[in-house]
Amino acid sequence: MKQTHLMSLVESVANVIVGYGVAVVTQILIFPVFGLHTTLAQNLKMGAIFTIVSIARSFALRRVFEAIRMRTAK
Repeated sequence: MKQTHLMSLVESVANVIVGYGVAVVTQILIFPVFGLHTTLAQNLKMGAIFTIVSIARSFALRRVFEAIRMRTAK
């Protein structure tokens, strides 16, 4: 069964929401090791930017692979 564009987007968003939490916690723990000191608000904002980029990237890759799958299934 072919995955719809909407379900591709839903899957990508769900994946990135979980990743957002992991990213923010990782930033909080790792940035100080490299001498970077940021506030929680800054970490949340950076995480939000990375999240938007990640959603777009994940969605685009999902659609490419779905197109490849459909082309080879013919």
